[in-house]
Amino acid sequence: MNIDMVQTAALAVIALYVGELIKRRSNFLEKYCIPSPVVGGLSFAILFLILKQLGFEFTLDTTLQNLFMNMFFTTVGFTASLKLLNKSGLPVLVFLGVSILLIFLQNGLGVVLAGMFKLNPLMGLATGSIPLVGGIGTSGAFGPLLEKAGAEGATTVAVASATFGMIVGNIIGNPLAKKLIESHGLAGTYRGDESINLQIFSESAVAEELDQVSGERMYSAFALVFLAMGLGTIISSMFQKMGLTFPSYIGAMFAAAIIRNLGDFSGKFKVPEDEIKVTGDITLSIFLAIAMMSLKLWQLKGLALPLIVILAFQTLLMILVAYFITFNAMGRDYEAAV
Repeated sequence: MNIDMVQTAALAVIALYVGELIKRRSNFLEKYCIPSPVVGGLSFAILFLILKQLGFEFTLDTTLQNLFMNMFFTTVGFTASLKLLNKSGLPVLVFLGVSILLIFLQNGLGVVLAGMFKLNPLMGLATGSIPLVGGIGTSGAFGPLLEKAGAEGATTVAVASATFGMIVGNIIGNPLAKKLIESHGLAGTYRGDESINLQIFSESAVAEELDQVSGERMYSAFALVFLAMGLGTIISSMFQKMGLTFPSYIGAMFAAAIIRNLGDFSGKFKVPEDEIKVTGDITLSIFLAIAMMSLKLWQLKGLALPLIVILAFQTLLMILVAYFITFNAMGRDYEAAV
């Protein structure tokens, strides 16, 4: 059965509400801050897997997924303010350097371990920095590129790895920070009986933002987003002519960053940050819901053992980098620990 793009978008909205209902009834999902689009979308993916085994197959038209994906990453581009970066100073550059090192280490480890299991080396990237640094959104964007290059099932593997990273990151974050604080006798606001807040997805924060937006600024936000996306297509075509392959949203992100900094330095206009953020939150939710629903979970058959082993080693790598490199590079103080 074929589900067209409008029906797919409607199904994604239903998945969002289903995910929210499931999340409210699960202490585990609440504790580890698993986003509702991931919960709901994955629930539908599991349902489609069961129906496929029973002989009923559904094909989703994911055309609108690309639109929402591009809109979300464009809103991310609007956060690239050179003025804010200048205020942040050296620590941001140091952290950027550590992050780049981690990206190389994760990808190298992933490719080596994928080779040991006689998998396509690109599967190493699908279990490396793409999901573990980029997250689910980046996995959904880069996965199809890896599949076009010959890594069948890369999107499913990447999204599964990103979901794993989201959960494990929350699990190991608190104990690791606590260990660093106690081992080095660091002063700060931390008390042993309190949990360090490492939330990465706050729905209450989204609600607060919605209370602050206005219709006029929302109109401006949408206008700027679509303007940046239009200019981004020109930038992307320039990249293609240069022989460079990037996801479609990269050009839009560059355009958004240019518009943001033109506004910052010229003072002629101001980017409506709250409305841009809300636009990003909404489009990310729908993008993730469609991406999760369309996962072909049956492609993970035969990859379970390699995936578990690779992600276990990636977890160990992340712990070592955080403990021995990130903490030391960021100043060996309380802020570096948390």
